[in-house]
Amino acid sequence: MTTTTEATTASHGRVGDSPLRPDGTLKVTGEFAYASDLWHDDMVWGVTLRSPHPHARIVGIDIAAALAVPGVSAVLTAADVPGANAVGLEHLDQPALADGVVRYQGEPVALVAADHPETARRAAKRIVVEYEELPAVTDPRHALDEDAPLVHANGNLVRKMQIRRGDADPTAPVVVALDFEVGMQDQAFLGPESGLAVPAEDGGIDLYVATQWLHVDQTQVCRVLGMPPERVRLHLAGVGGAFGGREDLSMHVHACLLAMRTGKPVKMSYSREESFFGHVHRHPAWLRYEFGAEEDGTLVYAKADILFDGGAYASSTGAVVGNGGTLGLGPYRIPNVHVDARGVYSNNPPCGAMRGFGCVQAAFAHEALMDELADQVGIDRVEIRALNGMREGDENITGQLIDSAAPVAELIRIVRDMPLPAERPADPDIRELPGGVSNTTHGEGVVRGVGYAVTYKNVGFSEGFDDYSTARVRLDVTGGEPVATVHTAAAEVGQGLITVEQQIARTELGVEAVVVHPKDTSVGSGGSTSASRQTYVTGGAVKAACEAVRDAVVARAAGMLQRDAADLHLSGGKIVDATGEVLAGLADVVGDEGVEETVEWRHRPTEAIDPVTGQGNAHVQYAFSAHRAVVDVDVELGLVKVVALDTAQDVGKAINPDAVVGQIQGGSAQGMGLALMEEIVVTDGKIRNPSFTDYLIPTILDMPPMKIEVLEYADPHAPYGVRGVGEPPTISSGPAVAAAIRAATGRALRRVPVRPEHITGV
Repeated sequence: MTTTTEATTASHGRVGDSPLRPDGTLKVTGEFAYASDLWHDDMVWGVTLRSPHPHARIVGIDIAAALAVPGVSAVLTAADVPGANAVGLEHLDQPALADGVVRYQGEPVALVAADHPETARRAAKRIVVEYEELPAVTDPRHALDEDAPLVHANGNLVRKMQIRRGDADPTAPVVVALDFEVGMQDQAFLGPESGLAVPAEDGGIDLYVATQWLHVDQTQVCRVLGMPPERVRLHLAGVGGAFGGREDLSMHVHACLLAMRTGKPVKMSYSREESFFGHVHRHPAWLRYEFGAEEDGTLVYAKADILFDGGAYASSTGAVVGNGGTLGLGPYRIPNVHVDARGVYSNNPPCGAMRGFGCVQAAFAHEALMDELADQVGIDRVEIRALNGMREGDENITGQLIDSAAPVAELIRIVRDMPLPAERPADPDIRELPGGVSNTTHGEGVVRGVGYAVTYKNVGFSEGFDDYSTARVRLDVTGGEPVATVHTAAAEVGQGLITVEQQIARTELGVEAVVVHPKDTSVGSGGSTSASRQTYVTGGAVKAACEAVRDAVVARAAGMLQRDAADLHLSGGKIVDATGEVLAGLADVVGDEGVEETVEWRHRPTEAIDPVTGQGNAHVQYAFSAHRAVVDVDVELGLVKVVALDTAQDVGKAINPDAVVGQIQGGSAQGMGLALMEEIVVTDGKIRNPSFTDYLIPTILDMPPMKIEVLEYADPHAPYGVRGVGEPPTISSGPAVAAAIRAATGRALRRVPVRPEHITGV
């Protein structure tokens, strides 16, 4: 067990150390090159014209006035798409440019390229699009009604999942139930969508872009351009945050289309407002839960009905439904289960991946109901979670064996036992009160509350998905010193993957100098930087490739030295025997030709769940976390200040302890944001607050002190025993904050984000 104070920085940076990140200093000094900094001497600028309507038929498009603007080099519509005009992560249901109909406000309709971005914007405004507005589905709760307008011809249901386990009609002496609603959250990454498409001499294209999944992007771009993969090359540009919002395409295809038409490099960079229209968001959700329990609080059954609004296109809604269904009852032992989870199309903004992926919404409901059950049976809210929490050897609601640590009781008790913040003084500094320096209160009407929550989250892709990563590792000698080069296509989006790749290579090859090759599609897929999977899966691939290189080097050394390969090891750039005696230098063994190995690595397989019962081994691994929130609430004004947000999490093995703490802090901030302030407000299918003026995210002034305790119960099935880290804190932090507000106010608070009027009732 470690705490934040025990994480130390080490210069050599092997597994378990916390070396300085190579991009860290550049980022904090403002010198790091993000995608929006891309530049080419003879480039032109691309701009997108978007639909003002949630649902409409395109009657006609007149581009003549736009083409007549001096400096404009191209204006494109769906008619100019050379390949198949269809993209999508799970379903090819989304046109690259709207063709005949628009299904949400902000859907791309036309593209303009010009010699200056302002020229391109002025020209786009001159495009005349004639629309015939159509009836729109803007309340997803009615999307499946018989008389609901069709968003797509095959109906408004994206996916339905059902889970049935145990008694079909269970009863219990204690029954509690609730309805809960979760608003639409945005990933709110600070680097807006940007990229540069450069035509190549072979007639292909090179796209430099901020993304989470280079190879899936490449596949979709190839489809639209009608080109083979060898002529469509993607390169990762500097990513200014992602959190799921860069899994889907944004400007990728559009920049490539304009570059192929103009023959010039094309840069596209969204404004903050356009970014709110240009990527998917977290699914809003409506949840109805019921728990039945014995009089001592032991759960007997659970029922849940979960509805996700997928918006106009599927994106990853199907997978979100899968997570919401299979994980939606939380980390509890429940013998009898009845769950229905659905994702529907609507004419609202498209929704897809965001940190926590289906579990965030469900956690607000199951943790609120667990508190209600505790109160109903008269048990402490911490102890009822410990009583019902999963343990190693249990089965979850899909019948999957939990075959590694499941320390639910330990985690929730750890956060309970952490010292509470000091009581508020009688004459407090107004900066420490709800409302802060706005001087709204001097302590009158301020009540303190404490809340708890636990969660678990799957790691990696699920339900039979072929989830793998590719790593190419090369060992050379440069200037007499061994140098390892690691090449993967796994996107570094700010989480510190480059550092992890270096740490693994140093550990496995015993060398100090490790170069990480720029991320691109010239190596096999690294999969998506999502689902908390990269340290596990790409880390596993890098480890395996390093082991293959090491084995090749050792075999070569064994032949040179006439020694048994089993007795030889790599350490400090040398070949050593079991006693540590240096037998040769790596430079002598590797020579001028170097050693290179490429490995495609997979974790243990998952399987599709049974469509009737919902039973099956759907997931690879589970990660557990718990939070305790302490809040001060001005019950008269409805203002909230989070005083403390403490947490404990099992990470299996902390490859980089400082990075683990950073991930937990960042994830907790996003969960707190959804509980308190973050919501895209959509009225009649239209976004009302597409700006950081009106869409609020927590700042450093909002974040409270955090006590963080990290457990390291190794998963025997994972490289180094690791578990995913980034998502669990986003899931349990928000429900803990909401629970603390309920404790302070005595109000039920069945919707997040919690608004002042929910607290005051006015």
